[in-house]
Amino acid sequence: MGSWARSTTQAALARLLANDGRFVVAVELSLDVSSIDLSQFGLVQKEFKPDVCLYTKKKRVEPGDDILKMSEMPELAVEILSPEQNISELSKKRLAYFALDVKSYWLVLPVNETITVYSAPNRFKAFGSDTEVVDKVMDIRLPIQEIFEFEW
Repeated sequence: MGSWARSTTQAALARLLANDGRFVVAVELSLDVSSIDLSQFGLVQKEFKPDVCLYTKKKRVEPGDDILKMSEMPELAVEILSPEQNISELSKKRLAYFALDVKSYWLVLPVNETITVYSAPNRFKAFGSDTEVVDKVMDIRLPIQEIFEFEW
């Protein structure tokens, strides 16, 4: 799952989102999703690990008080399709994220350099080359050409 395109896209997104001082950015953070029955979405996981997620800054977590599995859901969850993944799995997870009160969901496809921003389970806008990714719910704007930098 750690292809070059997926990994560099994840790093670029985390870097760009971290520039916004309103949020804390986490990558592959374990989320406790046991509060809802995921079988309604055709899923069996007990946790999700979004590739990138955002939380509003609240307080510092001391190293000795580390959180192994977050029960509080992020405001934004980003999933990046890897070559081995099935897009239908991520579509099911999208529905579950919104049921868990995530405010915004991004589906990133490095293979065609597009990002689809969902503001509700079935309300979305897709962004491709030479554009800016705009998430109106989160009030985020990112230059798409800086996200898909696959150079070696």
